[in-house]
Formats: sequence, C-alpha cells, structure tokens
Amino acid sequence: MTAANIEISVATLEQLFDTLDPLPFREKDLDHRAEDFIVGWARELPRDTPLAIVIHVPPAEIERPLAASITPAFAHFFTYRAEVVGQELRELLRVGRAALLIGVVALVACVGLAHLAAQTMAASALREIVVESLLILGWVANWRPLEIFLYDWWPLVRRRNLYRRLAGARVALLPSDAQGDGHGGGRPS
Repeated sequence: MTAANIEISVATLEQLFDTLDPLPFREKDLDHRAEDFIVGWARELPRDTPLAIVIHVPPAEIERPLAASITPAFAHFFTYRAEVVGQELRELLRVGRAALLIGVVALVACVGLAHLAAQTMAASALREIVVESLLILGWVANWRPLEIFLYDWWPLVRRRNLYRRLAGARVALLPSDAQGDGHGGGRPS
C-alpha cells in the first residue's frame, strides 16, 4: 500500500527540534510547531494508510552526520507521545471505574432512601419532591462514569493510535532547491 506523505520544509535539521531540550539529539522533543504541523496533517489522512514524513532540506543538510539520526529521533518522539497518551487513557479508565463504583453505591442508596421515604412519609407534595429528588440524585451520581465510558476515552484512543502510526512512519530527507521546494510543505519556524 502506498504511504501518504506529510511534507515539511526546513532550512536546517535543528529547526525540527526543541532548542531548549538538553537531551542528546536523538532523544530531543520535536519543536512544538513542527509537531503540530505533522500531527495536524496526519489527522487529515485516511486512518488505514501508512504514513511517510518527507522533510525537504537544503542538500548540504542531507550530508551532515545528524541526518542519520532523524528517523530514530522521530520514532522515539512519537513512541513516547503514544505512551503518554496511553497512560492518560489508563488513568481516565481508572477514574471511571472509581466513579462508577461511587455512582452505583449512590444510586442504590438513593433508590433505597426514596423507597423508604415513599413508605414512611404521608402522601403529600413534599413526599413526591423527596422521592423524585432522591431518584434524580442517584442517577446524576452516575453522570461522570457514563460520560467517561461512553465518550471521553475515544479521543484518547484516536490520539494514541495516531502517534503510534507516526512512530512507525517512514522518514525521508529530500533536497530542496534554493527557491523553495514547491511541495507545499510548511516551515515550522
């Protein structure tokens, strides 16, 4: 299957990476603008298509020893991002399980109290308000766990999977001409 290209143009390889990051080049974070550009472009591509990151640089940049570190640096960065999002997902699901336990206990208690109020209070508008309020409270206590398990985890899974795809993307350095490469790639800086 043909890979979908994400094209970016830079004047130097260092532009791709965070200049404030003290780690060795291969372990540096990507520049935030470069990351946003690459991730934004990857989001628009079909999910079942392999990705390739094509970096257009002046020919002299391709000859530098640093050029050999680009592919492992990108793989390391996006693998790390996928792991971070995976940890966020696990934490969200842990919070969801705790919230579900609390919600179910609250629901059982509220239904029990509503049943008790219906049996012990004299028939009146106040009794109906108490019974209905307890039932509503019991269900509202389950709002957050339902929100987590029905909606909140999907975006994290999609983001983690996108980072995994980017970690496995083929990275290629191509020479650009002096007037610009004409490929429409953006400059992160």
